[in-house]
Amino acid sequence: MVKEQSIFNYMVAPKGNRSTSEISVDDSKLLLNTELQNHMYTNRIGTIVNMPLVREATELKIGDEVILHHNVFRRFRDIKGIEKNSKNYYSEDIYFVQPDQIYAYKRNGSWNALENYCFVKPIKETKMFSNNFERPLIGVVKFGNDVIEEDSLVGFKPGAEYEFIIEGERLYRVPINLITIKYEYQGDEEEYNPSWA
Repeated sequence: MVKEQSIFNYMVAPKGNRSTSEISVDDSKLLLNTELQNHMYTNRIGTIVNMPLVREATELKIGDEVILHHNVFRRFRDIKGIEKNSKNYYSEDIYFVQPDQIYAYKRNGSWNALENYCFVKPIKETKMFSNNFERPLIGVVKFGNDVIEEDSLVGFKPGAEYEFIIEGERLYRVPINLITIKYEYQGDEEEYNPSWA
């Protein structure tokens, strides 16, 4: 735990680097992205190092791994081309995170979505003549909560999904209030995880 404490924000350290644009392949490093502006290569997983002074009852604790908004650890260029840190920046390894920028936490080896969100795994398209690899607006809940259980087959509104790669799986973060239907399993649903994830 760090000594400093924010009044309203969590203090979070990134897990690994701020960026995910570099991976190790055998004994070499492979650079996946050179654009600073691309939010898809910003790390979105951190560890809580201190709690806010003023907080409502929450299931989050110091030491929890958390899934965060893509702008928390982000660097970008302003309109003059000057490189800057996000507004969350406190030091290179500590960031202030507002409660609504945290979507899930990991404890005892399993991920749990916070009450307003769930994480959905897309499923493969089964129509023979479709040019889609996955069925649109439908998936299996991988990280649920008290509102929606894991392994539920759900449908959601267009634009509700936001892509995350978590432990090698491509998942969509979907707000609970944008889930439109809970389906019964038909038996032919197969989760879709592209090879690049």
